[in-house]
Amino acid sequence: MHILGVDIGGTGIKAAIVDSKTGQLISQRQRITTPQPATPQAVAACMKQMVAFFNWQGPIGCGFPATVHHGVAQTASNIDQSWIGTNVESLFTEYTDCPCYVLNDADAAGMAEMAFGAGIQHHGVVLVVTVGTGIGSAVFVNGQLLPNTELGHLILNQQVAEHYISARVRETEDLSWKKWGKRFDLYLQRLAFLMSPDCFIIGGGASKKFEKYSSQLTVKAEVLPAQGLNQAGIVGAAMYALHQQ
Repeated sequence: MHILGVDIGGTGIKAAIVDSKTGQLISQRQRITTPQPATPQAVAACMKQMVAFFNWQGPIGCGFPATVHHGVAQTASNIDQSWIGTNVESLFTEYTDCPCYVLNDADAAGMAEMAFGAGIQHHGVVLVVTVGTGIGSAVFVNGQLLPNTELGHLILNQQVAEHYISARVRETEDLSWKKWGKRFDLYLQRLAFLMSPDCFIIGGGASKKFEKYSSQLTVKAEVLPAQGLNQAGIVGAAMYALHQQ
């Protein structure tokens, strides 16, 4: 089934039409800059713009940078605080005239990795960590998702973890991949202590540079770079929408 998948991030909104059964993009990927401030109305207008670009009529799956319970945003770490308590699904459905299904963005990326990427054939506890504007997490136990974990908000080195190890921090502080890798290793060690995963999958932009910092990782669990790269969130969002039909 073809579904429009959308990945809303702190800096960019990406979308494509997805064959949700195979995980393949069947259109070009479109990206627009996340509006600042990223208020509900501003982001919803971007969703409407995406629908017009693809001339889309049909279900939409959307990965969103917040914990989402029954369509309602409960947090707002890398978007405007006015999202808290907003029914994201209803808002996007109203703006696009299409049925919209919304989940946490890291959960979306994790679903794609488990179905079509590095997580295939991996059982037990698999922890997907997405490195971007913030740090996202998705936890799978024998292939089943535990949603909305938000493990990027653990305290690490006396601060919120994503304020210490995100891609934005690496760029702002001009950290080498080696120095950043040492920080990231501390984070994985903390997660390993708390979750005892069998495997870590590292997504986001850091997956493309895995060889530049992998030598700094000392965690005992297997650590793999994600294979979905920048389209995992789009694919996972489409998969989620399919499951909601």
